[in-house]
Amino acid sequence: MPQIEIILLWVAVLIFVSVVSSKLSDRFAIPVLLLFLTIGILAGSEGIGKIYFNNAQAAKSIGIVALIFIIFSGGFDTNWKETKPIVGPGIILSTLGVLLTALITGYFAIYILKFSFLEGMLLGSIVSSTDAAAVFTILRSKRIGLKKPLQPLLEFESGSNDPMAVFLTVGFISLLTIKNMSITALIPQFILDMSMGGVIGYLMARFTVFFLNRLKLEYEGLYPVIMISLVLLTYVTAVFLKGNGFLAVYIAGLMLGQAEFPNKKMIMKFHNGLAWLMQIAMFVTLGLLVYPSHIVPLIGKGLLLTILLMVIARPLSVFFCLLPFKVSNRKKAMVAWVGLRGSVPIILATFPFMAGIPQADTIFNIVFFVVVASVFIQGASIPIVSKILKLDAPLSNRKKYPIEFEKVEGIDAELTDVIVPYNSWAAGKKIMDLKTPEKCLIMLISRGEKFIIPAGPTVIEGGDVLLVLANDTDLKLLQDSLTKLNN
Repeated sequence: MPQIEIILLWVAVLIFVSVVSSKLSDRFAIPVLLLFLTIGILAGSEGIGKIYFNNAQAAKSIGIVALIFIIFSGGFDTNWKETKPIVGPGIILSTLGVLLTALITGYFAIYILKFSFLEGMLLGSIVSSTDAAAVFTILRSKRIGLKKPLQPLLEFESGSNDPMAVFLTVGFISLLTIKNMSITALIPQFILDMSMGGVIGYLMARFTVFFLNRLKLEYEGLYPVIMISLVLLTYVTAVFLKGNGFLAVYIAGLMLGQAEFPNKKMIMKFHNGLAWLMQIAMFVTLGLLVYPSHIVPLIGKGLLLTILLMVIARPLSVFFCLLPFKVSNRKKAMVAWVGLRGSVPIILATFPFMAGIPQADTIFNIVFFVVVASVFIQGASIPIVSKILKLDAPLSNRKKYPIEFEKVEGIDAELTDVIVPYNSWAAGKKIMDLKTPEKCLIMLISRGEKFIIPAGPTVIEGGDVLLVLANDTDLKLLQDSLTKLNN
């Protein structure tokens, strides 16, 4: 069989097994990160697949491309209304918090692994970012949520702290490889890196909205394609101008998530699927790169470093960063404990290979172990810790409707679901008797497991969920009307 067919066969099998295995994530509270990594390891040279893969450069390249779309999708899906109140503490955690975690963990690495100062700081930088996706996978499988504002805070922190971790990693690699470079040289680099990344992300988002609203493509399927090119262009432009490409795509995604342009919902669904494909490709590739036999001798030191990261480095950085904000100690403790490591540290652990760092192999294996141990130890305890701290909440699932509405330029209306209270005066009344605002249209009624197409004589019942098309003013009038009690 020709080589290309063999490659395509393995790609198909690995993607298929990865997607199907994701069902185990919800059933047994196993983060998909571990499942995808395990599939990669099993397919590797020391696993049953016997696929030999020892190309750190290829793994790094795949990881960077994957991260571009994963980070963009994270910003694109962010609910700005929920995120806006916690932007302040979120930014502090994703910058100063990452720096403190890197420094503290780096000092531990110096003594545990007998690294030099810069090697220790490099390792600390690599494991300094967090992954909220693993947290919410575990909580969702247990049908548990977190009380506000913990979920938006954790999502924003994990989405925005990767650029800082990347900057620190690249910075300490430069200090290790460039002679006579001072650590103070990182300060102007940091200012340029973050400011240019933010500016490029903002400008590209504005350009994207302007461009898409005027492009008017004949084929809807081309809109996700043009968005791929714009996301890549955002990253590359930022990098060419000495900015942080990952921050640029995150800012662009965050802004586009709040903007209005044609086929936005279709583009969001496409990028959500693309982000999943990128995660599978990235984790399986990193799994293939791992040699379990190289990790075994480092288990003791890796476990000690993981525990110190979880119980000292992360909590100290979180409590210090949240001091200026009115956040209870219980919530601070929860934020500190759910700082699971994720995909980014493993990708960053491939960077030292390319730079020729002598300890590159040890760094990669230690980081891999720290990520897996962090997910196992903290992941298993998150539901218990949330209940002990009394910060767990019922998981709210947004109901899926058989119709969708996409807000476009020129239409001042949103499709929103409104619950009819059981003791509402409207219960038992016909729609024609509700006196709904003039520009408020009831599109669909959800009653139990059934959907009802509304008409004037349709009787409203308590507990009904009305799918309403209205602007903010008329929606508020309808909600206020429905909440009036039945005398």
